[in-house]
Amino acid sequence: MNDDVSKRRLGRGLAALIGEMDQPVPVEAERTISADRMIPIEFVSRNPRNPRRFFDDSELHDLASSIRQHGIVQPIVVRTMSRDRYEIIAGERRWRAAQLAGLIEIPVIIRDVDDKTALEIAIVENVQRADLNALEEALGYEQLIAEYGYTQNDLGEIIGKSRSHVANSLRLLKLPDPVRDLLAAGSLSAGHARALVSTSDPAGLARTIVAKGMSVRDAEKLAQNNIKAQSEPQQAALRRDQKDSDTLALERTLSDALGLDVAINHKASGGQIKISYKSLEQLEEICRLLERR
Repeated sequence: MNDDVSKRRLGRGLAALIGEMDQPVPVEAERTISADRMIPIEFVSRNPRNPRRFFDDSELHDLASSIRQHGIVQPIVVRTMSRDRYEIIAGERRWRAAQLAGLIEIPVIIRDVDDKTALEIAIVENVQRADLNALEEALGYEQLIAEYGYTQNDLGEIIGKSRSHVANSLRLLKLPDPVRDLLAAGSLSAGHARALVSTSDPAGLARTIVAKGMSVRDAEKLAQNNIKAQSEPQQAALRRDQKDSDTLALERTLSDALGLDVAINHKASGGQIKISYKSLEQLEEICRLLERR
């Protein structure tokens, strides 16, 4: 499939590629999305590149109960890998629940797509259904950028979100593993995690946020205090390093008189004069000058 055509179609949603699949269908409704065929569930395997990595067990069992009563309302989208072997493009959650429900066959829609398009569809479906946690979403974007050269603008068009949304999502990947783990587990929201990106101790702050059950606003204040405390010593050091015009003028006068580099570090309680030399001859000259005093 042409890359430009793929991006334009994905930008309009999943319906452009796999039919009207991007709108949830109530279980009471008749199946309006027709499957290509029914195939044995054992012929279907998950896509190892699926950006979704976490599946809530209780939600899977709830879906399995619904499937036992109503069947699979929306067919699973697959692609052919070899004879009697299919890989999921969209619908891994339904496939997992169908296994729990004990289904022998499942309805599928078969699509002939390459790895790139399969990944695009998986990300779009999961983002539109809000099935990905914030870390999974960021990793999916990173994968498209790294493997297929997408820009943040491209991704925004594909998923129907702003470039800033994509940029903020990718910032989460700067966080250390302990914070990522809390994010993946749902203990931290994306808002909590984004507040920690520029802090000096994101892991420690994350533990504090979880332990105290802090809101995103409170987490942002905690992060701001950390950043402020981190910058204050640097600003103080910078102020100490700044010299007034009189000190700089005296440095130049002494440097000209000695023919050497002179630095003056002055404080209220005293200070130091540093004379730099490059040879023993220059050192001997300094000693002679001091001896004359």
